[in-house]
Amino acid sequence: MTELQAQYTPDKFQNAEQMWFWFLYSKSVRNDIGRNNGRDATRRVCELVDVETLITKLYLSGKLTDAHLSVMKEFGDRCRAPHQYIWRENHAAAIWNSAMDILDTAAREKGWIE
Repeated sequence: MTELQAQYTPDKFQNAEQMWFWFLYSKSVRNDIGRNNGRDATRRVCELVDVETLITKLYLSGKLTDAHLSVMKEFGDRCRAPHQYIWRENHAAAIWNSAMDILDTAAREKGWIE
């Protein structure tokens, strides 16, 4: 692969959690362009709208629930996953893991995750 090809080859995500945090970060940057300052210039295999569409389809099909989305949003805003060994977060961690498993499976089918 030439240097030019490598420059334009989009990077896949390592897992669903990385994709989810990228999605939230990129949405916030899109809403406030001045905050980016070139920090994440990585080209990805999908666009924001692709991830949003995937999550919407998973929700409408009943695979992702309101509880999944609530925990994903809450801890996405905290920029971290809930911790299973913190008593207050134990239940949220189980919901988070379930949501990430569902998202991981769907994203792998699309070829977005290594």
